[in-house]
Amino acid sequence: MTTRTSFTSGGDEVAAWLTVPERPGPHPVVILVHGGGATHEMMLDQYEKWFSEAGLAVLAFDFRHLGESGGLPRQLVSPRRYAQDIDAALAFVRTRAELDPGRIALWGTSFGASHVVAAAARHSELAAAVVQCPVLNGRAIATKAGLRHLARFTIPITSDLVRATLRRPRRYVPLVGRPGELAFVNQPGAVEGWESVCPPGYRFDNRVAAAAGLEMLFYNASSRAYRIRCPLLVCQSDRENLIDPAIAAKVAATAPRGVLKHYDADHFTVYHPPLVERIVADQIEFLTTHLKVRS
Repeated sequence: MTTRTSFTSGGDEVAAWLTVPERPGPHPVVILVHGGGATHEMMLDQYEKWFSEAGLAVLAFDFRHLGESGGLPRQLVSPRRYAQDIDAALAFVRTRAELDPGRIALWGTSFGASHVVAAAARHSELAAAVVQCPVLNGRAIATKAGLRHLARFTIPITSDLVRATLRRPRRYVPLVGRPGELAFVNQPGAVEGWESVCPPGYRFDNRVAAAAGLEMLFYNASSRAYRIRCPLLVCQSDRENLIDPAIAAKVAATAPRGVLKHYDADHFTVYHPPLVERIVADQIEFLTTHLKVRS
C-alpha cells in the first residue's frame, strides 16, 4: 500500500510516497531518486510496485522546487539542494518504526544517479545503491551538443543570475528540446524519451532556471566513486544517447564494491518493456541480497 506523506528539507515541505510490503516489519527500504526535472508521476509507481512485491519498502519523493514539493523559485535544479533532500529523506526513514534503519538503499535513474553516487560517497552506513541509465557528469552531458551550443546559454544564465540577486522572477530555459533548439538536453530522441515516461494527461513542466546550468557544469559525481563503501550496482545502457557510457563503466570499476551490468538499451528504453522487467529483476536480486530480505 502506498501512502502520501511528507518530510522537511531546508525549511520546505517535500512531498513523499511510502510503499510498505504486506508482511510484518520492520522492512528494508529503498529510496527512489528520479532524474533531471522529473517527478513522482513519471513512472516511479512501477518501481514502487515491483520492489514492494519483493519485500522492500519504498520511499519516493519530489525534489524541492519540483512537482508537489514546496520551494521557490519553481523548477530550480540544484545538486546542492538535492543532496540536502536526500539527506532529509534518509533522516525521515530513520523515524519510521515500520522501516529498518540498518537496511537502507538508494536507487537513482538518469541524472538522479549522480545524486545517488554522491550520497553513497557521503553515507558509509548505506547497505546498497543502484543506478540505471546513469548521467554521472554534468559537464559531459552539457558539452555533448558542442561548445557553440553551450555558448548560447551565456545570456540566459547571466540574466538569471542578475534576477536571482535582485530577487526578481527567474529566467527560464527549456530542459529538453529537439536537435538545434536552445535546451539543456537536445539530443536526438530526447523529447520523445521524456514524453514516453509521462502518463496520459500529465503536463511535464519543461523548464529550469537558467543559472542551474552553472551548478550542473561543475557537478561531477563520478569523481566520488572511490569513496563509496556500500555495494553499488551500475546498470549501463550500451546504446546511451545522452552521455558517454564509458563514464558509468569507470564508476563501477572505481567503486570498491561496484558491479557493472550491460543492457542493449538507450537512455529511455530502460523504462519500458521488454527491457524494464529484465533490469528490475537484476536490481531486485541485488537489493534483496544486500538488504537481507527474508523469503
